[in-house]
Amino acid sequence: MTAPAYAAPAVHVGPEPVPVLLEAVRAGGGRVVPLAEAEALVYYGSDDPAELDGMLHEGIRWVQLPHAGVERWADAGVIRAQPVFTAATGSYGDAVAEHALALMLAAARGLHRLARSREWSANLTREFAGSAVAVVGCGGIGRSLIRLLKPFGCRILAVSDSGAVPGAELTVPRAAFREVLPDADFVVAAAPATPDTRGMFGAAEFALMRRDAWLVNVARGGLVVTADLVDALKNGTIGGAALDVTDPEPLPAGHDLWELENVLITPHCANPRSSYWRGLAERVEANVAAFAAGHPPTGVVAPVQGS
Repeated sequence: MTAPAYAAPAVHVGPEPVPVLLEAVRAGGGRVVPLAEAEALVYYGSDDPAELDGMLHEGIRWVQLPHAGVERWADAGVIRAQPVFTAATGSYGDAVAEHALALMLAAARGLHRLARSREWSANLTREFAGSAVAVVGCGGIGRSLIRLLKPFGCRILAVSDSGAVPGAELTVPRAAFREVLPDADFVVAAAPATPDTRGMFGAAEFALMRRDAWLVNVARGGLVVTADLVDALKNGTIGGAALDVTDPEPLPAGHDLWELENVLITPHCANPRSSYWRGLAERVEANVAAFAAGHPPTGVVAPVQGS
C-alpha cells in the first residue's frame, strides 16, 4: 500500500536559523520558507516574549517553542488559543532524570559535604538503595527517573493527574501531593511551572517532610518558596536540598543557599547541550510530520495554564 502523500508545510525557523533545526524541518517533510510565507514557526531566538510575539502573523497556525518550560511566554500573554503552541515537554526527560539521580546519590553519600572537606571526615553517608522517592510530576522527566530508579529497588510515590504511573507503588493526584511527603526520603520536583504549581513547596510542605529528607528540584525554581526553603534548611526541618534550578535564577553571589552545608547546587545544567539539541530536533521533526498529516502534535500548551 502506498503511503499517503501530504503537502509539505511551509515552516520558518528563526529568528536564528539553526542548522540542526532546519534539517529537522526537512526531515519531517516540511519546506523552510521566509517568515512572511510561513504557516508554521519553529522559534529559536532570545526567548524575549516581544520578539516571538512580533513574529506571529495571521498565516501562522502552529508554533514550536524550544524549551519545556514556557512560563516566560505564558506570563507575557503571548501564548493564546490560536495559533497552536507546542513546547519541548518530554524531549529532555532522560537527561534531566539522569541528573536528578546523580543529585540523589550525591546527597545520600554526602558528596556535597565530603567534596568540600579538607580533612578526613567521619562517615556520615547512607545507602540510597531502597529509599522512598516521591516523584512530584510524572511527565517525561518523572517517568524516566522512575525507570532509572528501578535497579535501586526504590519505593516510588508518584504524583500525577494522569492516573496510575507504571513502576510506582502509589499514585496520588497533584491536589493530594502533600500526602506522600511524610514517607519520602527524597522529594523530587519534576512538575511544570504553572499558576497551580508555583510556590507549591513552602513552609507547610517542608513541615510535613521527614527531618532527614531531601528536596530535589530539577523542574523550575518557582515551584519552591526560596525563603521558606532557607528557613527549613537552617532549622533542620528537612535534611537538605539538591537544586539544579532556583528562584531567583541565576542565584546571586552571597545568597544564603550558597553558604549552607546541606545544599547541593548545580547551575541549571541537568540537560547537556548535546541532549538539548538532539531532543529538540527530534521533537521538531515529529511535530512537522504531524502538522503535515493533520495529526495532533506533541507537547501542546494550554493557553490558560501555560502548560
